[in-house]
Parts: sequence; structure tokens; C-alpha cells
Amino acid sequence: MDFLLPLKISASGLHAQRRRMDVIADNLSNIETTRTEAGGPYRRKMVVIGARPVEDFDSHYQIKLDEVELGGIVEDQSPFKKAYNPSHPDADAQGYLQKPNVDLIVEMTNMLMARRAFEANLAAIKATKQMAIKALEIGR
Repeated sequence: MDFLLPLKISASGLHAQRRRMDVIADNLSNIETTRTEAGGPYRRKMVVIGARPVEDFDSHYQIKLDEVELGGIVEDQSPFKKAYNPSHPDADAQGYLQKPNVDLIVEMTNMLMARRAFEANLAAIKATKQMAIKALEIGR
């Protein structure tokens, strides 16, 4: 068995979860941003994660494995939150302020899920490393 293939799959998972954590951190840092360069409040961003088939493995073992693939970053199109704050410079004529569509609880939950997925990929890398070491010990 090629030990580099499972390492490559786990490394792609690590990369995807790291990017996801970066986007979550960006969302959390802009949770109160009411004016952006585009003109409106900050819009929550999300990472699109997909799967790309690994062809080398399928031909030898009749098992279909997928590598993690980043599809890009998209903006959440859910409506902005409204808060009554007539003294704010970005408030409309009725005194309502549009706030970002970032929810602290959702972002923290996503951060925990990304962390657990990152840890799972690290555990898979560690297990692959241990298998390679054991295979080399058998050859002695």
C-alpha cells in the first residue's frame, strides 16, 4: 500500500479545515462591522468544501476514496439583522441600523466542528505514520 496517499488525503483535510477556521475568525472579527468598502454591513462568509476522487487507489483496491477539495468562499445571503439605534451614523431614516448576518453561536459551533475535523485528520496522519513504522520493523 502506498502510505503517501492517506497522508495526502489527510493533509488536504487539514488544509480545508485551516481555511475554514480562517474564514470563521474573519466572520467573528467583523461581527459589529456596519460599513464595508462595498457600502453595506459585513456579510458572513462560508467555505465550500467538496470531494475530489483519488483515482490511484480505486484501480488497485476497488474502494473509492476522495480527497478534500476547497470549492471557494461564498457569502451568506441571509438577511441582515436590524437594530434600533437612531444615533448611529449608519442608521436609516427610521433609525434602524443594519447589522451583519453573523451569529456568534453559529460561528462558535462551526469553529468547534472545524477543530474536531482538524484533530481527526491529525489522528489519521499519526496512525498512518505508525503503520509505516511497523511495516518497516517487519522488514528487519
